[in-house]
Amino acid sequence: MSTVTPNHPAHDSAAVTGAVPFSPAPAPAQPDRPRGVWSVRLPPGWPLTAFFVLYPVWWALGVSTFILVILAVPMAVHLQRRGQVRVPPGFGIWLVLLFWVLLSVVMLDLTAPDTLPPAGGGSRYIGWAIRLANYVSTTVVMLYVLNLSEQELPRRRVIRNFSFMGVVVVIGGWLGSLLPDARFVAPLRFVLPHSIVSQPFVASLMDVKFAQVQQVIVGEATSPRPSAPFAYTNSWGENTAILLIWLLVGWVVLGGPIRRVLGIAIALAAIFPIVYSLNRGLWIGLGIAAAYVAIRLALRGRVAVLGGLALAVGLIGILIIATPLGKTFDERLQNGHSDDIRTTLSESAVTAANHSPVLGYGGNRALVGSNRSIAIGKSDDCKQCGNRELGSNGQFWALLVGQGYVGAICYNGFFLYCLWRYRHDHSAIGIAGSLVLILMLFFQFTYGALEASLAYGLISVALLARNDRLRRAVAPAPTRGTLSVLKARLEAAGDR
Repeated sequence: MSTVTPNHPAHDSAAVTGAVPFSPAPAPAQPDRPRGVWSVRLPPGWPLTAFFVLYPVWWALGVSTFILVILAVPMAVHLQRRGQVRVPPGFGIWLVLLFWVLLSVVMLDLTAPDTLPPAGGGSRYIGWAIRLANYVSTTVVMLYVLNLSEQELPRRRVIRNFSFMGVVVVIGGWLGSLLPDARFVAPLRFVLPHSIVSQPFVASLMDVKFAQVQQVIVGEATSPRPSAPFAYTNSWGENTAILLIWLLVGWVVLGGPIRRVLGIAIALAAIFPIVYSLNRGLWIGLGIAAAYVAIRLALRGRVAVLGGLALAVGLIGILIIATPLGKTFDERLQNGHSDDIRTTLSESAVTAANHSPVLGYGGNRALVGSNRSIAIGKSDDCKQCGNRELGSNGQFWALLVGQGYVGAICYNGFFLYCLWRYRHDHSAIGIAGSLVLILMLFFQFTYGALEASLAYGLISVALLARNDRLRRAVAPAPTRGTLSVLKARLEAAGDR
């Protein structure tokens, strides 16, 4: 068994992987560079840390949608300098998806059934380019995390980045719930040319809000639904579910006594904005997470931990029922605010995919009319009426419209393959990473997955792959005696 010296980057690797301690692979040799007065040597993994730790700043500046594309450039340069680049299992499936997003540009000028003709000018090509850039940049992030060594970027540091972001979304949830009308203009608004700022998509990024105020419960006034530090409350819900998983792993499972207490306190504090968000997809996702962890613990015979999980879930349920949150929870379940709209958009996405099953239409399309009638569309008197965007109700539907059945199959095929590949990893990273992939597959029917949430999913794949590689590296090699025993047992089983 190899030893690990105190304060070494891999000192806690056994706790992370559930395997014996190991010494990390040495970082690749870097050529000596002249160190002048103004030279700055950034630590390995700095672009990833900049993405997570400075995300509230990127959001406040109005560049959160593009920051990952920008930070992916130094990541790609680093990978290029390394030479040989490892890829995760099933990466060929993901490459087909990237190629299909690229190839679908030829369909942008076509009109899908029951949709408005594509917008004039270059706006549809700009939208396609942004989607392609997000796919490519999140792929670069996955390869970057996968290829850095344990010494350069410990898995624990990645998990702590996730945990920090988990704290940010909980704080953002409270701010959005208590200060729903708070908003400000992003500083970038005063720098960009008017021709760019006047574009609706860019204008929405420059208007930074803490919450979306919507009428969700019939018969009541509008409800503030937290969204900070994201543009939409659905994005907040999806990110919250994934980040809370890694926060609990980083602080409660793998953290020290102080972090453990803080982690539990933050998870409890998240209950208020989670219920107040009226986000049913988030609620169901958290239920799936609790059930999956319970099943994994039961299969491993972790009865004590399973009992603690059941107690925690029960106490949270009592807390919700015994407070005014229970009424909000019940009223939301009885009011399907967007059910009709989502059904219409989903059916229309399938219709579009049936008409162009191979390449789709390159991007989303505006539906003619509304879910009530083809005659009810946007007007000066009702700017919120009709013309909903096909593909806006979830990643799966966006893929059907944009890249046809091929795109949807590749997206699901990659995550399903990774889920199957790492099914035997019972470590904290193995269970948490697999759970994130399950939530990615579930949330695709209700939420979009580009930008931050897709990055979370692909980083989780990289962590699973690194965990598996390092776990295999420390597995004891079978001795001659062990092989003889195994051979005798196989022969005996064959005789029976």
